[in-house]
Amino acid sequence: MSDLLFSAFLLSLVLLGIHSFFGLEIIRRGIIFTDLAIGQMAALGAAVSLFFLDGKFLYPVSLCFALAGGLLIAAMSRRKIHLEAFIGLLYAFGLSGVILVLSKSAHGLEMFQRLTAADILFTPMHEIIKTAVLYSALGGFLFWSQRKTQGKLRDFLFFITFAVTVTSSVRLAGVLVVFALLVAPALIALKCGFKRPLLLAWGIGTVVNLIAIVASYRLDLPTGYAIVFFNALAALAASTFRSRCAESG
Repeated sequence: MSDLLFSAFLLSLVLLGIHSFFGLEIIRRGIIFTDLAIGQMAALGAAVSLFFLDGKFLYPVSLCFALAGGLLIAAMSRRKIHLEAFIGLLYAFGLSGVILVLSKSAHGLEMFQRLTAADILFTPMHEIIKTAVLYSALGGFLFWSQRKTQGKLRDFLFFITFAVTVTSSVRLAGVLVVFALLVAPALIALKCGFKRPLLLAWGIGTVVNLIAIVASYRLDLPTGYAIVFFNALAALAASTFRSRCAESG
């Protein structure tokens, strides 16, 4: 039991580490569903690889789809006109594409569930370590690019890095898990008005993920959906509490 819980918890920390930063930036930019759209495009690429190529070149095909989505959003974000509508339609395109492709597969439902929210209890340790190394490199590049570049180049590098990160995360955890880890801890941290929201997002996400993973194991629940549920519940509760406090104040 301890090995299963530890590997799942470790993976959740690896995902939380970089996605909390992206979450804070995405919320500040007001493009909340960017992660869902890019993640769904990555899932569409994975579905295409699984059905048409028997899973060969899954990562590069998935990455190409995610990069296409990221570049489209980067281009549209400069215009700032009906951006959320565009992102929402991109998500709908990716989701419907996944369903259409996998509807022709004998294991389509199983593949769809895995791409939506995977059971991270059984993620191999070497995959977690490889992802941690990749995210460390991406985090270092992101830290450098956000301080040394500006304008269109800065946005371009941000969305490229985001697309690469999301592609790896979706493959391991699924679209909904990635979205929950990106938005929920960051939203709670911003609602609390903490001076260092990234540190607070890491702390909150760590506690919530641990609760979700233990609960999923004890109650025999799908781990991925448990992480989504508990993170969403925490963010909704924090938002409601802060709103009531603001009204009473």
